[in-house]
Amino acid sequence: MDDPGFQRLQRLVRQHAETSRLLGVDFVPAFSRQAPASLHAQPTLLPPKTPTPVPPLTPEVPKQAQVAAPTRIDPLPKATPAGKPVEATPRTGGTKDRAKAQLALDELKARYEHEAPHKQFVTAHTRIVFGEGDPIARVVFVGEAPGEEEDRTGRPFVGRSGELLTKMLVAMGLAREQVYICNVMKTRPPDNATPTATEIAICEPYLREQIGIIAPEAIVTLGLPAARALLHTQESMTKMRGRWRTYELSPGVVVPLMPTFHPAYVLRNYTEETRGQVWSDLCDVVEKLGMPRPVRAKPANG
Repeated sequence: MDDPGFQRLQRLVRQHAETSRLLGVDFVPAFSRQAPASLHAQPTLLPPKTPTPVPPLTPEVPKQAQVAAPTRIDPLPKATPAGKPVEATPRTGGTKDRAKAQLALDELKARYEHEAPHKQFVTAHTRIVFGEGDPIARVVFVGEAPGEEEDRTGRPFVGRSGELLTKMLVAMGLAREQVYICNVMKTRPPDNATPTATEIAICEPYLREQIGIIAPEAIVTLGLPAARALLHTQESMTKMRGRWRTYELSPGVVVPLMPTFHPAYVLRNYTEETRGQVWSDLCDVVEKLGMPRPVRAKPANG
């Protein structure tokens, strides 16, 4: 329809939807020219209870099924940093182009470095810690911000927390090279402080585009600040962990998200209960990917 009035109404609806998202609304109504009644229909926020199994993590093997895998990433809202919108290659029936995805991530990193959104607030960084791993990973792990060791090396999740995360991945049947690891913030806050709402709002659009390029089948947030940043909620970790949520890349395009404890928290609270809770969350992620549920091995030293 070429009616200017209709096009103006469409723009207003889209702006209202983005405003609602920034205010913490979990979803926005889907807009359809052919079926206006769909404006009143709620999208399914949780993935199916019994997903169709998919083959083990092997990029060369076509994936026969997936959960909430986007077929296209629509142009992002106004909050998105300037640049050409990125389209995610469909996962079903073929393998995404790893080289193309890596090039897109490299271009996004260069744009981030040029635009330097962290200059809008106080940081204590010497390096930008953008992220690392498989550019077409099936699962993305997201923390809150780099720490001292990450800032020194320019890599996410190193030091004791990184070592524990690596062990978690191995127990899941994965390796760091098979997943993608990053943080909401790309620079270290002063004294490793928790990022503020303003800092997250400035940096989260870059993370959104980063995840959109990778087009994962699942996201794991590590720690309360990361979960709250992506889910736009003030819920406690006790209420969030162990329950699948969704991260909205664009209206109608969502990725299943599992909140769990940060490795640093596990190290500070190294109890059987805490480790068991994290292990349960990670096993749910493994099952979501269609991989065999791993058996937890008890350490010799307890």
